[in-house]
Amino acid sequence: MMRGFYNAAQAMLVKQRELDAISNNVANINTAGYRKDEIVVNSFQEELILVQGRHRVSGTFMQTYVDGTKANLEQSNFDFTESKFDVGIFGNVYFNIRTAGGDVLQTRNGQFELDNEGYLTLNKAGRVQGQNGDIYLGQDDFDIDPDGVIRQLPDMTPIDTLLLTYIPPTADVAKINDTLFRYDGGEVLPEGETFDVIHGAFEKSNVDANKEMTQAMEAQRLFEANSKILIHFDTMNAKSASIASLARY
Repeated sequence: MMRGFYNAAQAMLVKQRELDAISNNVANINTAGYRKDEIVVNSFQEELILVQGRHRVSGTFMQTYVDGTKANLEQSNFDFTESKFDVGIFGNVYFNIRTAGGDVLQTRNGQFELDNEGYLTLNKAGRVQGQNGDIYLGQDDFDIDPDGVIRQLPDMTPIDTLLLTYIPPTADVAKINDTLFRYDGGEVLPEGETFDVIHGAFEKSNVDANKEMTQAMEAQRLFEANSKILIHFDTMNAKSASIASLARY
């Protein structure tokens, strides 16, 4: 009975974590470059002991638990704004942002702007990185070609090239906040891997509202079902304790 009590409680915890992840995804559905959270469920075997006809029979069964949360790195759609400060990427490469603390982090959020000193920045996160470090523009008349080369207009003089980091779609990245990641893998683009930098557009969140709501309803139903099972086990435990108490007299 206690094993069933534990299983129901563990299932409730798993579904609660899933609902938390879904809530965060829905809250960031309009956040540029956001990558949705998915919980990682792991399992372990536990010994199961049965007694049949005075004989002890043993076996195993699987227990599940939430091992953590992983960012889904699937490509998303673009919002074409024609703004020179909106930049998107089609492919498995990411922009690099140097924070005020000196850390270089990765992102797919391409809604950039100029800071007070004329450097290309991602809001308050930090400065966008090029092959030569912080990208200095000084003015807002520039163009970015599909290879990431930034050119000054009108003479098309090269200013710098966007520093892009290759991250495989199945990679495990550390989320720093809703749009910034830390990836410790290599930065070299594998042979045969291609990308396109899209100037005048930014990549939207990869959250599918319909899918998230469907998963939320399913998780909620399972949470409530296990909650009812837990209540039944609690009632059975109380009755068992009561019977055991009466048996003493």
